[in-house]
Amino acid sequence: MTATGPVTTDLVVGGMTCAACVGRVEKKLARLPDVTASVNLATGRARVTHPPEMSAEQLISAVEQAGYTAELPRPPAPAGSGTTATADGAGTDGAPARDADRDRLLGTAALALPVMLLSMVPAWQFNHWQWLCFTLAAPVAVWGAWPFHRLALRGLRHSAATMDTLVSVGAAASFLWSVYALFLGGAGEQNMRMPFNWLPTAGDGVAHVYLEAAVGVPLFVLTGRWLEAHARRGTGSALRALAELGAKDVELRDRNGHGGPRISIAELRVGQEFLVRPGERVATDGVVVEGSSALDLSLVTGESTPVEVGPGTTVVGAAVNSGGLLVVRATAVGADTQLDRITRLVTDAQAGKARIQRLADSIAGVFVPAIVTVAATVLSFWLGAGAGAEAAVTAAVAVLVVACPCALGLATPTAFLAATGRGAQLGILIREPEALERLRRVDTVVFDKTGTLTTGRMTLVEATTVPDGPAAAEVLRLAGAVEHGSEHPIGRAVAAAARRRAGEGNALPAAEDFRALPGVGVSGRVESHEIRVTGPRGRSALPDVLRQALDRAERAAHTAVVVELDGRAVAVLAVGDTVRPSSYRAVRHLRELGIESVLLTGDGPAAAEAVAEQAGITHVHAGVLPQGKAEIITELQAAGRRVAMVGDGVNDAAALAVADLGMAMGAGTDVAIGAADITLVREDMEAVVEAVRLTRRTLRTIRANLGWAFGYNILTVPLAATGWLDPMFAALAMSASSVLVVGNSLRLLAPSSGTGPTPGSGPGGGGRSGHTPGRRQGGERSLYYRGGSCLLIG
Repeated sequence: MTATGPVTTDLVVGGMTCAACVGRVEKKLARLPDVTASVNLATGRARVTHPPEMSAEQLISAVEQAGYTAELPRPPAPAGSGTTATADGAGTDGAPARDADRDRLLGTAALALPVMLLSMVPAWQFNHWQWLCFTLAAPVAVWGAWPFHRLALRGLRHSAATMDTLVSVGAAASFLWSVYALFLGGAGEQNMRMPFNWLPTAGDGVAHVYLEAAVGVPLFVLTGRWLEAHARRGTGSALRALAELGAKDVELRDRNGHGGPRISIAELRVGQEFLVRPGERVATDGVVVEGSSALDLSLVTGESTPVEVGPGTTVVGAAVNSGGLLVVRATAVGADTQLDRITRLVTDAQAGKARIQRLADSIAGVFVPAIVTVAATVLSFWLGAGAGAEAAVTAAVAVLVVACPCALGLATPTAFLAATGRGAQLGILIREPEALERLRRVDTVVFDKTGTLTTGRMTLVEATTVPDGPAAAEVLRLAGAVEHGSEHPIGRAVAAAARRRAGEGNALPAAEDFRALPGVGVSGRVESHEIRVTGPRGRSALPDVLRQALDRAERAAHTAVVVELDGRAVAVLAVGDTVRPSSYRAVRHLRELGIESVLLTGDGPAAAEAVAEQAGITHVHAGVLPQGKAEIITELQAAGRRVAMVGDGVNDAAALAVADLGMAMGAGTDVAIGAADITLVREDMEAVVEAVRLTRRTLRTIRANLGWAFGYNILTVPLAATGWLDPMFAALAMSASSVLVVGNSLRLLAPSSGTGPTPGSGPGGGGRSGHTPGRRQGGERSLYYRGGSCLLIG
């Protein structure tokens, strides 16, 4: 019998309005045996880790016992159904609830505004005006404020107090005091006039009515919550946009190779071939079978430049075809596609909770009981000091209404929600909020070479021909024809370059008598010419121009082959793994941010030095085995560095796991992605820079939010307790504080300045002030080779 580990279940929790609600739900779930829970106020989700034998019904029952509603998230709606799942798990059928909230707000406003105007403008008051206000205020105090009363009563049944308790008691106290003043306190007289004062004043023998506070508190809080909910939906807009990217239907290819029937994307199966016409989205992940085009991946990976694709090229679902007709064979459908994995990663990240958020939630958990105690103390103090009951009640109500635990609860999660959504737009997938906290402290970024700083694909880098021979394009066409049938990576690179040079619709000539010579090369007859593509043997017999080309290839750690035409060497083709154009810019921008870059590779010193030179990296570790990579990360950490590792392969998994923060390339192996904290979907090294900038913006936003949330309560509660704040304006201030916090978090969705590629900033571009890439001003580079001795190359 095999033991199974704990499982994780997500719940959509309803009825939470502040951080005190979050703490109550977490504590209730934690009382179940072997259960831990993390509840996010911004998304309305609870992530529960529990034993496998515990059912979801037991978890839902525990949440309901705490006084809230809970349900399992709805499964994603089939494409084309017209229903879009939102970030919080609700579909478009949540619109009726939003419409009901809007209708309640509009009705409350229509009734409350006349009451507030008559109460605040004495010149407009007429005989029996107070009774008209009472007639209008009664529905507001009961129906308009009913959501607060209902949740306060629910909390009372479970011995809990939340922000709704404060609002309910404050509104009810203002209304009940006004009832007393009208019926028993002399305020119901025909010619009664009530001056309006910004601050509570001593009574004149007649009890004043506070109907403007009784209607203003529900009105302002309802307005604040409606604006807050609207803003919170904005923070999840990036995730909803991801969910809407996928195609809804697809046109299959028939047996004759033409367009066939259109089917729902849910019916598409792996192995089926489908058409992608210009302007359409690629239906799912696959590989191009026929045709060539340019794909716009900006909505999926944040890649700004269209990517050229052709036969054999892997394509991603939801990419937009901006060129010719493509025939694609599906390799993944449904939950296995890259778009679906991106959506899951973002959803999982938004369900997490950072350490700073846990601190705020723990404070908010005792906030409401503390405020209730303060209000009772204020009431007792004013009465004990000889003040009138009217002034004492006014001060106590103002304390209850002005306190805002909601801002505390929203300060951190809304910022992380917006940051993860913005990250998804930039092609940066964040696994958990704590990854952002760790990235903020990073001062060293260690890059793998192959597939990270470089493309990881063999491509033709240089073609050199003899002066009196055929042109480079002609040599490449003939060599590509011979290599067309080769399975060797070098042969495929040459053939691919020849096809690109020939252009669409121009096929390479056929090769006859093709022969593959193991360890030597290939040969064949093309257009009556004997063509051989071989390794560089017999260098001394080559012309000077070709020997120089071989030397250049060797220095750059490229692989060179010699092309012979009818027995005569006419060209040298250099093939290699090219450095990404963005690598130099990324290293330079990281340096400007105060972060040092290190190259860590298993390749030899020559290849490592060549890549470091182009990328602008001064510290290089070459010839490192996979376990050695983790050791070097540990050594850097022992020296006091906070290290982020960027890699893509199985051999990088250990280093990614050991580093303070791991970043995996989205095109890398599943093992590397599984060990990383952040996945870079976009094959662009500047995504690393953008991740750092996004992190710093997010942490600044969180500090501003928390500073406002704490500072607001520290300032306004004493003002209310000492009688310097009217209950109605207290309600306005409390509502504005929550909206301000969410609005500040929404700024993270806007593009930041200084991000993205800078024209001419890469190798070979302008704007370098004569500085050689990779060289310090002193001209030194440190190169550590694990294959033997330690070298220092000046």
